[in-house]
Amino acid sequence: MAIHRILIVDDSPTERYYLSDLLTRSGYTVAVAESGEEALLKIKADKPELILMDVVMPGANGFQVTRTIGRDPELKDVPIIICSSKNQETDRIWAMRQGAKDYLVKPVDPAELLAKIAAL
Repeated sequence: MAIHRILIVDDSPTERYYLSDLLTRSGYTVAVAESGEEALLKIKADKPELILMDVVMPGANGFQVTRTIGRDPELKDVPIIICSSKNQETDRIWAMRQGAKDYLVKPVDPAELLAKIAAL
């Protein structure tokens, strides 16, 4: 299944703009959420085909939201790529245990992100 609709979840306006611009120019339809709570509302209203999830956010963090999505029968098939400034191996392992399909460290390399999306 080719991915067309992507939800970016990040509390940083700069990150949201950077990723939105990159993905829009690459032909994807992009929606954004500023928090984990907003992301859950948007996902239920209009299920994306991929989620790019930040970890460190006010309220529910990216690990918690990823776990919530993974436990929801209607949403668990939506792949999640964590995009975080947390660069420890333990963070990557924990993200995968919560249900993430992949993990990228910020600043995200555009070619690497596009390759990982294409591989899904």
